[in-house]
Amino acid sequence: MDAAPLVDLAPLARLLALAALLAAAPLAWLWLRQRGADRRTRMAALAALTLFLTFDLVVFGAFTRLSDSGLGCPDWPGCYGHASPVGAAAHIAAAEAAQPGGPVSWSKAWIEMIHRYLAMVVGALVLVLAAASVAERRRLPHAAGWAVATLAWVLLQGLLGKYTVTWKLFPAVVTLHLLGGLVLLALLVWQRESLRGTRLHAAPALRRLALAATLLLALQIALGGWVSTNYAVLACSGFPLCNGQAWPAMDPGAGFSLWRELGHDADGGLLPVEALVAIHMAHRLFAVIAGAALALLAWRLLRTPACARFGLGLALLLVAQLASGLSNVVLGWPLPAALAHSAGAAALVLLLATLLARSAPLPAARAVPRPDPVTA
Repeated sequence: MDAAPLVDLAPLARLLALAALLAAAPLAWLWLRQRGADRRTRMAALAALTLFLTFDLVVFGAFTRLSDSGLGCPDWPGCYGHASPVGAAAHIAAAEAAQPGGPVSWSKAWIEMIHRYLAMVVGALVLVLAAASVAERRRLPHAAGWAVATLAWVLLQGLLGKYTVTWKLFPAVVTLHLLGGLVLLALLVWQRESLRGTRLHAAPALRRLALAATLLLALQIALGGWVSTNYAVLACSGFPLCNGQAWPAMDPGAGFSLWRELGHDADGGLLPVEALVAIHMAHRLFAVIAGAALALLAWRLLRTPACARFGLGLALLLVAQLASGLSNVVLGWPLPAALAHSAGAAALVLLLATLLARSAPLPAARAVPRPDPVTA
């Protein structure tokens, strides 16, 4: 049976129609729930709903990657030129017969396509939010360009999703796709908090510490994404030693050569084990720096009454991240622990983005702040 082309736009119209249909359900629910509210409240609710589904999308994207389903449908945007695995059943069966246990199977195809469906729903909601922001731009507490920029970011994410498939899980592209999802979370948090008008009064020094900790977390997540996309989690067994050594043999030059195919070095040869060890150890060692900064921030937040709940949430997430990260190494990368580690990283981004958004100074001419219940 002939292989499907990597990019087949034939099912695009059917997929767009399906996305509109799927997005209509949460939009209808939101309209019924908020039908008596003012426009700004409805927009804040739409931003919150889109944020919730985006978090789900990020976590399900991690599940797609961790379950090895990223090539469950090896073309884009459909599945063997169809809008769902149902129409591609014969192609999937042929691929399974040709390569049992390979990247294509009935379950993997559904996992991959559900991820794409959810991404399309999020894209549709971001489009509605952008359109509403432009229509209500004179009443917004922030420039409508933020919502339009978020829509542009979603389109970029769609392109990265395409190249994730067509470039056969190219590590740099997959890692950028992961980071792009977290940036989308932060953009939606900022819009939601701006529309809600909830303010949190934090000292400038505390906000600077939060910014620094967020930057360190972003770098740590990038290193973690590089570990995941290169399948380097099991390069080190045991903790705190790596393969029985405090400082194992490493090849960071090969490991951190960014523009290369999965499993290969920059020259096209097989990636040595020492390169995978270097990737793993970089994430493990930098976790000490990022974790210390986040722990310090949690302690400072707990000592600030108005920010104590953020400090408690950050402390609990840090403990959960440590537990899931150690479980990945000690237990041999079980799927629940790996998925919890990815979800925990997204939750940390949500918490810190909310903290920074609520404590950021807003132009007085565009917004009337509403006190945070904590400080009232």
